[in-house]
Amino acid sequence: MAQELKCRVAIVGGGPAGCMCAYFLQNDCEVTIFEGKSPLATLLATGGGRCNLAHAEYEFRELVKNYPRGEKFLYSVFSKFSTINTVDFFESIGVPTYTQDDLRIFPISNSAVDVRSKFLNALDKTEIVEEKVLEIKEVEKGFRLKSSKASYHFDKVVIAVGGHAGFELAKSFGHNIIEPKPSLTGLKTRENFLELSGVSFKNIQAKVNKKTFSGDFMFTHTGVTGPLIYQISSVMARENFPYCIYLDFVGEIDFQKVLNENSQKSIKNLIADFVPKSFAEFILEHLNIDANTKCHQIDGATRDKILQKLRGFQVTAESPRPDGEVVTSGGVDLKEINSKTMQSKLVDSLYFCGEVLDIDGFCGGFNLQNCWSTGFVAAEGVLQS
Repeated sequence: MAQELKCRVAIVGGGPAGCMCAYFLQNDCEVTIFEGKSPLATLLATGGGRCNLAHAEYEFRELVKNYPRGEKFLYSVFSKFSTINTVDFFESIGVPTYTQDDLRIFPISNSAVDVRSKFLNALDKTEIVEEKVLEIKEVEKGFRLKSSKASYHFDKVVIAVGGHAGFELAKSFGHNIIEPKPSLTGLKTRENFLELSGVSFKNIQAKVNKKTFSGDFMFTHTGVTGPLIYQISSVMARENFPYCIYLDFVGEIDFQKVLNENSQKSIKNLIADFVPKSFAEFILEHLNIDANTKCHQIDGATRDKILQKLRGFQVTAESPRPDGEVVTSGGVDLKEINSKTMQSKLVDSLYFCGEVLDIDGFCGGFNLQNCWSTGFVAAEGVLQS
């Protein structure tokens, strides 16, 4: 009796999503990953080289709230493969993990190189072809795929490559692409903060329009950056520039009481109890207040001016920093994808996963979680159809 031929699946893109999809297909299908560069190379820079695999939010209804684009779509996805499944997967391939106080999950090895090596070793039944895919066409039985070196035939195709290459392939099948815009990026500001470059703050508050944010923050030579700004830039990625950010460095404070209790202290040294000294000097200079003025000499109007700067410091965002983009918002329109299978609603046997989709999350392992989960669901979708 002739052996039944396995379904031949092409996965375009050897990043986190593509490799996760391949892992869960390789025992049942003949899987080929096409990667124009180096497979899983994008893992190496994550978490500062330590590889921030996920975020320790184990309730998927809460997890989805960390995605400015894709929240509703991910309900179904994360119900099938969420944080606990990610941790279990990495344990199963020899990558035990630990959770930091900020709930970011890392490998115990603290090495993205180690994660990449273990993951690639686990793809022992997957063929990885280092060729760039130039074109995919529907044919009578499946798809013809043309790479930079040859032509191939596959029964099913998973597009898991982000950026321009993935968008062009999706468009060739009639898919709508939501215009890509930078997200999770530092911001260039109208104000000149050059003299404050490198000055940082821990866990401060911010307000943009009626939205509130919190996190660490730093001034740069061209503007502002840090986890707080990444959050803001993510939420505001589809909004128009310029927009104003109001920073609160001290929170609720009875400033008059503090002045009274430190009456002989200079105003500069008092403010420096709450913020870095260089920032205290910056505020006073811009308010034309003598930094050596004693606290008991500060009148009510001057007190209010200082407090306004400490609790409502205005920053005007004019554009993303050109060197600061971490993630792109935009991609394949989610209305055209079945969230239960990741299959295209336009083309049978065509699937999508990872960053090619119009999904993006905050810093902290959320974007990799999107890749792990959509990669798994795409594999499940391929096997079920």
